[in-house]
Amino acid sequence: MTNDRTPADWFRARSHALTSLDADAPLDDLEPLREIVGDARVVALGEGAHFVREFTDTRQRMLRFLAERCGFTVLTFEFGFSEGIALDRWLRGSGGEAELAGLAGTTNAGVNPALVRWLREHNSTSGHPLRFAGLDTPVAGGQLRPALEPVADYLREVDPDAASRIDTALSISDRITGTSVAVAAPNWGGLATAEQDALTASLARLLVRVRSMEPLYVSRSDQERYDVALRHLEAAVRADYMFGAMRSFFEGDGLLADPSARDHYMAESMRWWLDRLPAGTRIALAAHNNHVQKSPVFFGDELALLPLGHYLARMLGDGYRALAQTHTAERIPEIYPNAAAEVGFDVVDVQMPDPAPGSVEAALVDAGRGGQVTLTDLRGGPEGLVGIRAQSENMPTPVVEAFDGVVSVPTATAYYTTSLSG
Repeated sequence: MTNDRTPADWFRARSHALTSLDADAPLDDLEPLREIVGDARVVALGEGAHFVREFTDTRQRMLRFLAERCGFTVLTFEFGFSEGIALDRWLRGSGGEAELAGLAGTTNAGVNPALVRWLREHNSTSGHPLRFAGLDTPVAGGQLRPALEPVADYLREVDPDAASRIDTALSISDRITGTSVAVAAPNWGGLATAEQDALTASLARLLVRVRSMEPLYVSRSDQERYDVALRHLEAAVRADYMFGAMRSFFEGDGLLADPSARDHYMAESMRWWLDRLPAGTRIALAAHNNHVQKSPVFFGDELALLPLGHYLARMLGDGYRALAQTHTAERIPEIYPNAAAEVGFDVVDVQMPDPAPGSVEAALVDAGRGGQVTLTDLRGGPEGLVGIRAQSENMPTPVVEAFDGVVSVPTATAYYTTSLSG
């Protein structure tokens, strides 16, 4: 395809219509996905906004395709590393509804009740089960306890005198805890500076000790248990950093691209899993487009984020592929900060602006594909494709650099839940 072809020409020629959003529907219409995926070890399935039912449904179909036809065996999410261990056990058949109700974890990233129940059913009935692995800080950065409690349990066995040092961190963090960083970051901002510093210092000192004592701890347990405990502790340290980073971001005075600290932790969690899973294991990653894209994220002219996908592309090269999801609907669920809300924000259905010139959505509409569910290969795509929708905005993005493919849906139906069992 020559560079003088317009984006509309590209989508008219390269878009494949998908026949269903039903997760259990036949998968033949998704065969073009196989070529986009190639032999990549990690394939990301994005979404242009959280809380959109069509994105969840389409992603479930793509997960089935990757598992049943491409040999993927692990699913990762922007879901807490610590909470993901317990959820993986539940998805593989341990416990029932009562146990699900007691599991921690954010639903913001699409790990909703319908998805987890579908995954458990898939794992029990399919010949292609999927393990689950979390990558993120605890409860989307809103809590430290899910990460620190396993560390405390471990230290009570291998280093009882050091276990008490977690008490300082827990006593402070419990006063700011929330169901997301949108709650915890403002609460952290309300602490006295001395308490903020005490939380950071207690975690930093503990991290140094745990790293230094590796030979002793391993001799008293084993390497795997040590590695898991260390990753839990690193999650708490990164979440603590994000309290301050996001508080400054919300107030408009943060350091350049400071939220990258969270995405870097997720990328290093992916490296952690890749190093420990059997050679050749293929992993599907589910997260927001802004996390999985390969190019840096800009708001206006300012660098806002070095995303997870940017780190993974540097880490894996062609072994990482990223697919965006977008929509041509007139309305979309949007997230607005609200300190009084349970999760620190409200989800409101809002009117979308018209697709921006040069955007994926404008090209789809001009190609006559805006009313369909489509899958498009973007590799080698046209010049002039310079934007894609993100939440309720038209986001300037070098689309062909950022993504290998894109799925588009014509409608965007809101769902919202704050609990895995709700």
